[in-house]
Amino acid sequence: MAKVSVFNMEGSEVGQIDLKDEIFGVKINKHLVHMAVVQQLANKRQGTQKAKTRAEVRGGGRKPWRQKGTGHARQGSNRSPQWKGGGVVFAPTPRDYSFKLNKKEKRLALKSVLTSRVLDGKLIVLDELKFDEIKTKKFKTVMDNLKVTKALVVIADNDQNIVRSARNIPKFMTAQPNTINVYDIMKGDTLILTKDAVSKIEEVYA
Repeated sequence: MAKVSVFNMEGSEVGQIDLKDEIFGVKINKHLVHMAVVQQLANKRQGTQKAKTRAEVRGGGRKPWRQKGTGHARQGSNRSPQWKGGGVVFAPTPRDYSFKLNKKEKRLALKSVLTSRVLDGKLIVLDELKFDEIKTKKFKTVMDNLKVTKALVVIADNDQNIVRSARNIPKFMTAQPNTINVYDIMKGDTLILTKDAVSKIEEVYA
């Protein structure tokens, strides 16, 4: 089992925690990590881009000039792609970019990126993260104590005091164990987990 230090909100080390190898110590599969990121970004695409082909552009029913004898190249329509105002060759049409990954593939990708955070020393475990009120300044102080400038903070439950305190700080995101994903973990330079969140992750993804 991997051992990592546990810190308090003041940034002091208060102990250590053992992480389960089946979650935080798997063999890293870079291909699945890549596919998981591509899938999430593809699924976010609206796919509403549209341009008109020569069949959809208005006009162009009449031949611009006769076939022979003008000295110009022959033209059949002034809405051909080479004309100003003409249609677009292979014009984009609305489409669905999303695709699916198997459940096992998604889980292995998530475990791979969690393992990489442990190996890279970019995983911080907090003994607890609690605020009595919604206060952005307090959240920023905790992150400064931990010397973190960009991170995904995973908490065990939907504590609005934490979520709303972090919401206005650039480069910080909050999530719960059942909503974490490969892209968000990789987007943050550091992954911060509370001890309760570690327990839930090991329970959910075991």
